[in-house]
Amino acid sequence: MKLPKHHRFPWNLDWNLLRTFMVIAEQRGISKAADALGLKQPTVSAALKRLEETTGKSLIVRKPNEFSVTPAGQALYTECAKIFGTVSQLPSLMDAGPDELRGHLTIATTSAVMCEHFDDVLSRFARAYPRVTYGFSVHESEGVATMVAQNRASLGICLLAKQPPHLTATILYREFFGLYCGARHPLFRAKEITLSDIQGAPFVAFQTEAEGGPLEAISRLRARAGLANSWRGLSSSLTEIRRMIMADFGIGALPLHVAQEDERAGRIRQVPPYDALPMVNIYLITNPARRQSNAEAAFLSMLTDELARTGLDERTYGA
Repeated sequence: MKLPKHHRFPWNLDWNLLRTFMVIAEQRGISKAADALGLKQPTVSAALKRLEETTGKSLIVRKPNEFSVTPAGQALYTECAKIFGTVSQLPSLMDAGPDELRGHLTIATTSAVMCEHFDDVLSRFARAYPRVTYGFSVHESEGVATMVAQNRASLGICLLAKQPPHLTATILYREFFGLYCGARHPLFRAKEITLSDIQGAPFVAFQTEAEGGPLEAISRLRARAGLANSWRGLSSSLTEIRRMIMADFGIGALPLHVAQEDERAGRIRQVPPYDALPMVNIYLITNPARRQSNAEAAFLSMLTDELARTGLDERTYGA
């Protein structure tokens, strides 16, 4: 008996086409996808055409100077990412030996995460289970949440403006932000710096400082300081904000405990205000729908125990 069309679809589909399409959507272009896959552009174009013929849907809008994913393409990309996440787990799920814990942890994180308690758990876990391997990838906070939601990471560490749907979020640690200038700034060697000294001064900003963003409190701190009305430099990376501060693009915000080493080395200096500084939560996020490997379950159990034992006050840095 001949199967209905929707039942024949998974048997007729070349699954490699899904991987190619996922890369096209992520790279936002045929040429870029070809470079990422190590293929020639006509090969990638032909794969996209075959997938569109198989699905009977237009997936990508291809016009001069325009690239966009159609609604059908976006729906397919979401499922492709989930499939990729599931397949990427298979080695860890099959690597469960009877005698020794094995596996791989994939950790998606924002830049410059500094948490002694998390690092201590990593160290203890690595000593206890030497056969486990690790992969870290750095993204913007939204990208971290996407990686975890798509089942492409064991866990994520990021800022959050609101609770992501279908994910579990726990405060990993808290940090206080202050304003800093670099050693090249005219005020760096001043005996004392007052609010009037920095009135109208140029500044550099995080992309997530916008209203409703996870770092909105920094924009309010900057308003208290009376800095300029528009930014001179913008980045989603704390590392690049630090670079722009030290290059004297302008005054910028950094977590107090992250900035300590640069302060001691004479590379940056804190400027006012010094009181009522904004506190920001850094979250650990996981996907409850993910089928955890033994290594993932063991690590998250150890980390959860550490968070319960220390308490949030102890995991608040720069207070």
